[in-house]
Amino acid sequence: MTPKELLFATLEHKPTPRPAWIPFSGVYSARLKGYTATEFLQDEDKMVECLLEVNKMFKPDGQCCIFDLQIEAEILGCDLVWANDGPPSVASHPLDCDEDEDPVVPCECTVPGPNDGRIPLVCNAMRRVKAAVGDHTALYGLITGPFTLASHLRGSNIFMDMFDDDEYVHDLLAYCNKVACKMADYFIDAGMDVIAVVDPLISQISVDHFEEFMAEPFTALFDHIKSKGAYASFFVCGDATRNLEAMCKTGCHSISVDENVDLKKAKEICDKYNVSIGGNIPLTTTMLHGTQMDNMKYCVDLIDSFGDKTGLIVASGCDMPFGVPFENTIGCMQAVLETDAIREMVKDYVAVDDTQDVELPDYANLAKPLVEVFTLDPATCAACTYMAAASDEAYATFGDAIDYKLYKYTIKEDIARTKKMGVPNLPSLYINGQLKFQSIIPSKEELEAAIRAVL
Repeated sequence: MTPKELLFATLEHKPTPRPAWIPFSGVYSARLKGYTATEFLQDEDKMVECLLEVNKMFKPDGQCCIFDLQIEAEILGCDLVWANDGPPSVASHPLDCDEDEDPVVPCECTVPGPNDGRIPLVCNAMRRVKAAVGDHTALYGLITGPFTLASHLRGSNIFMDMFDDDEYVHDLLAYCNKVACKMADYFIDAGMDVIAVVDPLISQISVDHFEEFMAEPFTALFDHIKSKGAYASFFVCGDATRNLEAMCKTGCHSISVDENVDLKKAKEICDKYNVSIGGNIPLTTTMLHGTQMDNMKYCVDLIDSFGDKTGLIVASGCDMPFGVPFENTIGCMQAVLETDAIREMVKDYVAVDDTQDVELPDYANLAKPLVEVFTLDPATCAACTYMAAASDEAYATFGDAIDYKLYKYTIKEDIARTKKMGVPNLPSLYINGQLKFQSIIPSKEELEAAIRAVL
């Protein structure tokens, strides 16, 4: 069984000799050849060079060719902020408008064409990678999910729209779904075996809102992908636990989650629907800041925690941070490909806890209200981006009447603070030390009301 065949069998929820292995190396791929993230995402030759190096070094069963949720947004008028060590982020929202204005839905003629933006560059790179490694590696084309694309276009107002203007949300998601279908077509034509619909913001909504707004467009999108002969994967970030069953019902072949989700419990849900499950090697505490032994130990323990391993994919929880040491990713690879040997190697290993000691604020005696936002990293995590944006907007409204702190789980001191606070999921927002919004992005009105309640 080739790596590609093993991955296909896993997606079909068939027994395999071992779990599948997918390192989601988006812009992280650039580091293997000494390029910046921006150079990698804007140069076809550099992209191909780096992706082939990923294939050679990490021996994946499945490999993503691009992990950039801003390709569609850039074409549709969003301004981007580019970075050397991460994908670009959306800086403007073309459909944002004043409260007294009616929001609009883009017309059908604005759906991206095959020669728009960076689509030709990416598709050409995909074809070249397919020709080089496609016989033995399953290739993933990652597209922006309808809800996250709607958020890129509309901004955080989309969350309030779901309460105030459900017809508009349905119309906007229908448009974004047309965009997603087109992007899937382009990537399938370029040779992608699996289309992963990446929608981080699914974790930030309720089950009721998922069923009301998301079930229909996602089901239609996955049906479209499957009709083209490709596998369909549903990729989320954050604590999507409450929506897992509803996600399974959309007809996808697999679901990918991050460390916010208990993978064992998630697999129990997915197994009922013959949906494979992938994840969830911690991106920062293990991959970025851990040792190679930490990564080996984590992956072996993860694999051993399952009895029936049918449909199991061991993968990074999301796009790997740019600074992850190469030996850590290799350690994960070895743990999956050579589990028995690595299990013996790490059987007596105990990780060293190097968590820094931090001092928490004296919440009972604050001079003024303190808003604290705990994120993975707003520059790379879409859900964190919108949680931070909502908080930034609130701080702009209240100004010096409140204090505001933003923490990133990529920074060791902030990891220690997050652990000491007992933050259950990322992103989360606290006011005066009390958890107010757990893996749910508040609307402008909700957040302002929560702050006024303590002023």
